[in-house]
Amino acid sequence: MTERVDFWFDPLCPFAWVTSRWILEAAAVRDLDVVWHVMSLGVLNEHKNPSPSEDADQRARWMTSRASTAVAEQYDQETVGRFYTALGTEIHHRDNKDLASAVSRALDELGLDAGIAETAATDANDAAMRASHDEGISKVGQDVGTPIVAFRGTAFFGPVITRVPQGEDAGRLFDASVQLAEFPHFYELKRSRTERPQFD
Repeated sequence: MTERVDFWFDPLCPFAWVTSRWILEAAAVRDLDVVWHVMSLGVLNEHKNPSPSEDADQRARWMTSRASTAVAEQYDQETVGRFYTALGTEIHHRDNKDLASAVSRALDELGLDAGIAETAATDANDAAMRASHDEGISKVGQDVGTPIVAFRGTAFFGPVITRVPQGEDAGRLFDASVQLAEFPHFYELKRSRTERPQFD
């Protein structure tokens, strides 16, 4: 039976990127239907950062989640996932620090509406972005970040991993995550990270 996995991501987060590549690896060896949702670290941390309407750096940081939301508003779920892959590749593998350029390149690569890049520089879709963000956060609480992964009625922040397991290793990590999710009183496992995410 196909297992639905809901995945909330902020395109800028390297940890969300690694976890998203894992869930795609897992979907290749397990029967998974991954449903992509946008969240925003900008929204999560807006109480301690300048407003994007007043600060160019913040506006740039919000742009990738705003662009992903615009894609979600105009296209289907598969396209959201493909856009995240194209945008994440620009940001995390090609080290494109010009986020407006990264958004435009990802849109162009997939043949999507180029006007989304302009929309992403505005707050036009912020209500939809906040609604998606709030839906994910409501499942795990405010003291987490991205990614949020939900399945079988349970949601977690994470798993936070620094390397992408391949093949059956990815499937086994998914199986272990499901087992933890099935115990209703499990909340957290944690240790200090000793390396940054590796994208090779």
